[in-house]
Amino acid sequence: MKVKNTVTTGSVSSPAAKVLTQYLKRQRQEQGLTMREIGERMNGPHSFVGKIENNERRIDIVEYAKYCQLLGIDAMVGFQLVMEQVKAELAQRS
Repeated sequence: MKVKNTVTTGSVSSPAAKVLTQYLKRQRQEQGLTMREIGERMNGPHSFVGKIENNERRIDIVEYAKYCQLLGIDAMVGFQLVMEQVKAELAQRS
């Protein structure tokens, strides 16, 4: 039996994903950090950060937790922003 998945968007740049990446970018910039500096802190290339911030790549929950830890920010704040966006999207569908 085939089950239709109506929850996921299949898009890297869904509105909820954009809310999260905008939050991360804003936090990084407020701290005066470059993408290169964050990439180095994460032991990866700056292009990793750029792809996330430009919505070319999704960030998984573990990467998100590390990113927040490196920035010294509360991961739950970004998660709450995502949840608010998801609730708004679902309310529009009803």
